[in-house]
Amino acid sequence: MKFTAFQIAELIGATIEGNPDTEIKSFCRIEEGIPGALSFLANPKYTQYIYQTRASAVIVSDDFVPEEKLTTTLIRTKNPYAAIAQLMAIYEEMMKPKKIGISEKAHIDPTAQIGKDVYIAEFVSVGEGAVIGDCAQLYPHTVIGDRGAVGEKSVLYAGVKVYRDCKIGKECIIHAGVVIGADGFGFAPQDGQYLKVPQIGNVIIEDYVEIGANTCIDRATIGSTIIHSHVKLDNLIQVAHNVELGEGTACAAQVGISGSTKIGKKGIIAGQVGITGHLHIGDNVIIGAQSGVMTNIEDKQIVLGSPAIPVSEEKKLIIYRKKLPDLYKQVRELWKKYQEDE
Repeated sequence: MKFTAFQIAELIGATIEGNPDTEIKSFCRIEEGIPGALSFLANPKYTQYIYQTRASAVIVSDDFVPEEKLTTTLIRTKNPYAAIAQLMAIYEEMMKPKKIGISEKAHIDPTAQIGKDVYIAEFVSVGEGAVIGDCAQLYPHTVIGDRGAVGEKSVLYAGVKVYRDCKIGKECIIHAGVVIGADGFGFAPQDGQYLKVPQIGNVIIEDYVEIGANTCIDRATIGSTIIHSHVKLDNLIQVAHNVELGEGTACAAQVGISGSTKIGKKGIIAGQVGITGHLHIGDNVIIGAQSGVMTNIEDKQIVLGSPAIPVSEEKKLIIYRKKLPDLYKQVRELWKKYQEDE
């Protein structure tokens, strides 16, 4: 499938600088540019590659000013990263096969409600009283437990497990191996042993959520673990019982959130962050990679380190820690001199 640079600019409301008839057949990274491909420049670290790229066209920001001669056609827009994401979504929608139909090898309980134009693959299991919305897609070995629900146009890839009573909203993407609604880690010490606390709540995942591969979201002890709309979770994340993730919050890989913690809207939680239980994290909070969060965080804070503290303070500590070996050496020499003087 071919497009011209002019057609692409029309789709994203951009302007052309160069040949509007340049043909585009695919996408490429700017440092690996190939003829007939479209690339983009959003990160200044990659500016050097635009002068040598073989990509036929490159999406750049409106304020980009080249310092050398270019051989590629420029497509100028306000936000290159958002523009390329929009184009790739259109391309994917046009190219990916439309999957519709229910496999004879799927098990669907007679009491389940199945919407129109669904795709239910081989070895899928849909439990008693479950509801599958219109145009939903369930890939092989997916399990929807009793009274579970999957909203319209949601996609559950291979091996997703949705336990009983758990709900998934519309247009969600749940990647392979995700487990939604397993028991929370609840045990009461008794006579030197641990007594299991029944987990009788559920998980509610609202609309437009994406969850990466092998992430686990535990059911609530009582009530609901809630993932609000537009949340984005990376691979290998653990969300414990009764956690609430606010609308539009994004978490990178290997984040662990302990039970009953509430996280506000539009936060950013970087990779390998650990958050203890029963905390309140405000709106628009940014938590740096590998931080250990042990106290509440107010709105619009940026924190880093373990224990997590404001990023300006942590940067100072990083500088001080680098100086510790020299400081130790100086103190040791002073102590040695002191002992000799005695």
